[in-house]
Amino acid sequence: MSDSTTAPTRDASVIVARNDSHQVAILTADFPRHGGEYLFLPGGRRERGESPKDCARRELREEAGITAAQWRPLGSYAMTLASTARIHLFEARQLSLGAQELSANEVDFKLEWWPMGEALTAATEGRFLLPAGPLALLLADRNA
Repeated sequence: MSDSTTAPTRDASVIVARNDSHQVAILTADFPRHGGEYLFLPGGRRERGESPKDCARRELREEAGITAAQWRPLGSYAMTLASTARIHLFEARQLSLGAQELSANEVDFKLEWWPMGEALTAATEGRFLLPAGPLALLLADRNA
């Protein structure tokens, strides 16, 4: 269990973006601090005044260059027992693609499109760095 000095203080959103071919937007990047390259879904922390859905829209656009016309909430979960911060999971469909709007610490984020089955296999193999991505994939796949 985390102590209060390291507990998250802001909510976050994570997005399963599915294109018309039912492929999922997966980001990859090298995380040397964690031992190598990992997979993750678009997402991040809410900014002041943002709703969870607004955060999801912004993060999807910035990290993946994607906007979506259709949104479905997949659930909201505590990040840690030591914090009231929550992670909000969404599925996005009817996608439009544009350019990524990456910040300086995101410049190596690479967007790939994966079949859902391969993304779920990667999750079971431990190839995702954070747990919200695999949970969101499982929920989106189960409720397709």
